[in-house]
Amino acid sequence: MIWLTIIAMASIIFISRYLFLEPRLPIKLNVQTQRFLNYSSPAVLTAIWAPIVFLSEENKVDITLSNPYLIGAAVAILIALKTKNVLLTAVISMLVFFCVSFFIK
Repeated sequence: MIWLTIIAMASIIFISRYLFLEPRLPIKLNVQTQRFLNYSSPAVLTAIWAPIVFLSEENKVDITLSNPYLIGAAVAILIALKTKNVLLTAVISMLVFFCVSFFIK
């Protein structure tokens, strides 16, 4: 039963992606739908990173300098704005995060 569920879910995901990615299929989205879908990526990414950065392990808002996630995110924002280099931003912000979390605890 578990394998059947996994195969069914994988099939549904594959078919839904394939319909929009295969150029030979005659499915086209209208301009309003395409414009609406431009907001989905930032919305999903914000829903992923915001709780990680702003909530502590006790599920309380933690906006202090002892929060390594907040410091790492702030450094990532500054580096991304300055350099526009994704790899450099990721590496430096992770190093800052690990250094801050090591020295705080």
